[in-house]
Amino acid sequence: MGVPKFSRRTYDRPSHPWRTDRMKRENEMLKKFALKNKKEFWKAESYLRVVRGQARELRARVKSGEAQAKKEESLLIRRLFNLGMIQTPDATLDDILALNVESVLSRRLSTIVYLKGLSGTVEQARQFINHGHIGINGHKVSVPGMFVTRSQEQNIGYVSGSPLMDSMHPMRPKVEFGAAPGPAAAKPVDAKPVAPATAPQAPAQTAQPKGA
Repeated sequence: MGVPKFSRRTYDRPSHPWRTDRMKRENEMLKKFALKNKKEFWKAESYLRVVRGQARELRARVKSGEAQAKKEESLLIRRLFNLGMIQTPDATLDDILALNVESVLSRRLSTIVYLKGLSGTVEQARQFINHGHIGINGHKVSVPGMFVTRSQEQNIGYVSGSPLMDSMHPMRPKVEFGAAPGPAAAKPVDAKPVAPATAPQAPAQTAQPKGA
């Protein structure tokens, strides 16, 4: 049953955490998505495992002709579409089984804040959220790992009263990306904003001698 004052763990630890290939992949994800620790990565993996397990179970029940399974399939697809993890409401269970852990991590608030151009890096996005500069629909949000729905994504911005509301604030990114792309385009999260390139100047022409 557990102790009431201690919340139940919502993730599973890997059975072999010290494998070199696994450690390398975890460290890459920690850097790419600015995760606080491996626990956040394990939570995303556990969530993905649950969703994929539901999809596998539903696929077997749908094949058996169960009417209730078809309704549950529609609800699962609609939920994942609203979360932005699948790109179309006409997706299938096979599309859900094709999801990976990056599909989950790309829907974190810190990732969306960076992709919307509200921060210069994913690390800075996490810092802005922790310090109370980011809000959804004007309400402050301080949890970098919360999943952002499609409807919430359009209403993410600096909260009223934050110094970052000043467009000349030195911590504001110099290049703003605008609307956030979907998870399929969110793969290069570790890319840094690049200042607009200036046109190269033509080399100065030297005077030719008259006898040339």
